[in-house]
Amino acid sequence: MQSNQLKRIHPNMKRTTVGRGGKRGKTSGRGGKGQSARAGNKRRPEWRDIIKRVPKLRGRGKNSNKGFQIKPLIVSLATLEATFNTKDVINPQALASKGLVSTKSGKIQAIKILGNDDITKAFTISGCAISDPAREKIVKAGGSVDASIPKAQVKEVRVVKAVVEQVKAVKKAAPNTKEAKPKKSEPAKVKTEKKVAAKK
Repeated sequence: MQSNQLKRIHPNMKRTTVGRGGKRGKTSGRGGKGQSARAGNKRRPEWRDIIKRVPKLRGRGKNSNKGFQIKPLIVSLATLEATFNTKDVINPQALASKGLVSTKSGKIQAIKILGNDDITKAFTISGCAISDPAREKIVKAGGSVDASIPKAQVKEVRVVKAVVEQVKAVKKAAPNTKEAKPKKSEPAKVKTEKKVAAKK
């Protein structure tokens, strides 16, 4: 390397300008003179009216720090063991058809399978996020897990219309456990008026 090929590491510092022309001299970009230099200068802060209309952010409150990530619907291995048979393919559509996850506007949220329980049946899991313990237990039972499943699946999964209709049919077929609400009794005034009208 020749001396004429040497390059500087540090460039020259920017020259600090002074006087009326610079950003760092005299008033330092703050302006001056004019109305602000006259007696009786009491301008009304109109921006305050705009600021007062804006609602306050009340710190770390109920809604100010909500996460943007959609939380997945949780399904346990015990639920899969009780619902599905051996060698069944478990995916969001299959879970929706069995009524294990809810649908909203024809869509299913991301689903995650947790391995808190032991299983004996061999399943094929696809299209669902899965925890590491659940993956190990499924593989140990002779099942398989799709390798393309992302660890954090956030996007919603569209459901076929037929699956949605099937879920609705299952809900209709299920017995209604809710007790019928007793009818509200009519006020005494209305009853008396009805009796008087009947006598006439």
